[in-house]
Amino acid sequence: MLDLAAIIPRLARIWGRQNECSSRIAALCAAAAIATIAILIAAAWQPSAHADGGASARGKPTASAPDQTPATPQAHAQRILRALSDRHANNWVRYWQARADCQAAPDAHDAAPLDRVLLTLTAAICAQLDARLGVNPADYSPRGENRTVGLLLNEPGAAAGYTLFTGHWWNNDVFLIDPLGRVVHTWHLHLDRRFDHAKLLDNGNLLATVERGIFEYDPRGNIVWEYKVGILHHDFLKMPNGNVLLLVGKTKPREQVIAAGANPEFIHEDGLTYDYLLEVRPTGASGGEIVWEWSVWDHLVQDFDPSKPNYGAVAEHPELIDINFLQETISERRPEAPLDWMHTNSVDYNPELDQIMLSPRHFSELWIIDRSATTEEARGHSGGNSGMGGDLLYRWGNPRAYGQGDADDQRLFWQHQTHWIPPGLPGAGNILLFNNGNEFRGNERFYSSIDEVVPPADGYRYRRAENAAYPPDGLAWTYAAATPTDFYAPIISGTQRLPNGNTLIVDGTAGTILQAAPDGRIVWKYVAPLHRRAHLRQGELPSVHRTFRSPHGDHALWHTNSVYRAYWHPPDHPGLRALDLTPGGYIGDLPDIYDKTYAAAIAGAFGERLAHSEFDIYLDEDKRRLIYIKQPCADDYAQSKFALHIIPADTRKLPAGIRERGFVYTDFYLGGKNIWGKTSGKASAGQCIAIAPLPRYAIERIRTGQRADEGALWQVEVELGE
Repeated sequence: MLDLAAIIPRLARIWGRQNECSSRIAALCAAAAIATIAILIAAAWQPSAHADGGASARGKPTASAPDQTPATPQAHAQRILRALSDRHANNWVRYWQARADCQAAPDAHDAAPLDRVLLTLTAAICAQLDARLGVNPADYSPRGENRTVGLLLNEPGAAAGYTLFTGHWWNNDVFLIDPLGRVVHTWHLHLDRRFDHAKLLDNGNLLATVERGIFEYDPRGNIVWEYKVGILHHDFLKMPNGNVLLLVGKTKPREQVIAAGANPEFIHEDGLTYDYLLEVRPTGASGGEIVWEWSVWDHLVQDFDPSKPNYGAVAEHPELIDINFLQETISERRPEAPLDWMHTNSVDYNPELDQIMLSPRHFSELWIIDRSATTEEARGHSGGNSGMGGDLLYRWGNPRAYGQGDADDQRLFWQHQTHWIPPGLPGAGNILLFNNGNEFRGNERFYSSIDEVVPPADGYRYRRAENAAYPPDGLAWTYAAATPTDFYAPIISGTQRLPNGNTLIVDGTAGTILQAAPDGRIVWKYVAPLHRRAHLRQGELPSVHRTFRSPHGDHALWHTNSVYRAYWHPPDHPGLRALDLTPGGYIGDLPDIYDKTYAAAIAGAFGERLAHSEFDIYLDEDKRRLIYIKQPCADDYAQSKFALHIIPADTRKLPAGIRERGFVYTDFYLGGKNIWGKTSGKASAGQCIAIAPLPRYAIERIRTGQRADEGALWQVEVELGE
């Protein structure tokens, strides 16, 4: 129940000032009012009798549009009561929804007397939400020098919702965390290859792709639908009609590329790879029907060879794609592979306009095309709502691509996740994107930003002055670090506008998820506690896997906790209704991928065998060497590679070059008769032995294990202490 004793005096003071009533009468009036509210709340939010927090009692999910109720005291109170009385949601969903509404309280300044009372009532309810489910207010803003991963910042103004993400290093686990960084649901996907990211559907299922297929998983991780086709490239989406939109890679032979007007000097002998779109209607548990297609190959222009098709002035046809744009640039950088010409990394759909947005990274542009055109019309230049068939309706970011500018006019640099801001959100209809700041060598910006663009919409088309680039030249909103080069994610990454006006920022290369307020303040920060397939504990840091040099110093291209994308979901998202969102532990406390296959036993004291799996592992008497023995030697690379983590008792004792990483990480490989490592030797014919010397500083913990492409085979962890 609500604490009436704590609330009544506050009401008495306010009511008494406004109405000059005696304090006793004011208290009685306030008590009557709050008793009524208490009864309503008690009836609206009774703890569920189900052990799963109400999951088994929930009804069929229904979609809900963003709440457009005016921010009046009455509407504010109604939203909170509605959130608390949602019988189809479990207690944690009610809690976070009500808390989000509490944060959106209207300004009480100069409010009418009755409104001030109502605001006080709702404020009192909000003040007791944490106690209702036992949340410690100190958890909201974690502090402490030892916090290196997980939730690092949660300030007032952070949007209260659930965040979905997965690691980018061959991780098969997809995590859904609450605003405090606690895991509320995990999907373990049975995939034999790395995948980029997954999306939560309105039915509570998960959609994810691998190189040659897309899979839908139920909340327990079972495959309920799959569709295999070609080479899928990065992104996909579920459309409102239930179909799935896919980006598919396709390669044209060199002869066909040249026949289309490409300069032969820059075309690789294996041809050219480009992306095209497929819309698939799922059928049964496996398979689908292609109901719509679009290909860039039907919308080319070239000014190289008048005798070939597609010949014309590039600057006069911004609706077409110059087949020779970037060919020389990419062929100089990638002579060893077929030309990855477009490298489209995201796709978005606008149901109101019936249009699709693409992000061809190598062009440093975003493109918009007309989905309302039929497949036949999409192959041509007329038809659809726009009357332009499958031609580009709009392009922005790099007018050089269509002969209307130079390097000074470029605005995008290998951007990711270009998309329309959905209806009901601040900036709805604008375009939001992660502008990485990276490009082909010699054209880099070396810092990242989140950019919001207002497209020059004109019905189903977009305005452009003759012989000019598409507007706008400026931005509606942008986020960058105070010192721009301090925030730089050269690849992957993403962004999302949130209902309270914040913007989710995914620094994918550093595995860091942020919320930025409209004024640029960071109000929420989470660092994925992952190290490839392993989980990190507090005090440990992901390591830098690969760096590159810029005029501003060395930059990390990859961290071992990298995240391709993350998605924020409001507590009332329909897909959450199918899940039991009772918080569990933190990722660092959960078994990692090594533990999920089978645990290797740690046997005996030091100097005896620690574990037996693919290797026999010994720790010598002075705790200074790990000895790995395998007999017979394996020819299979996956069966012969193992990793070693050394976590020091005091990270300050680490060498300067790896101090920020927090531990030493080494890969070893025993292949056939070849033995790799700092110190190694062969015990006897057919037997491999590798010796890993341990550092002289105090070691707290050793982790070692073996991985295969489909998962880890075993892991050993030894606590050493001082």
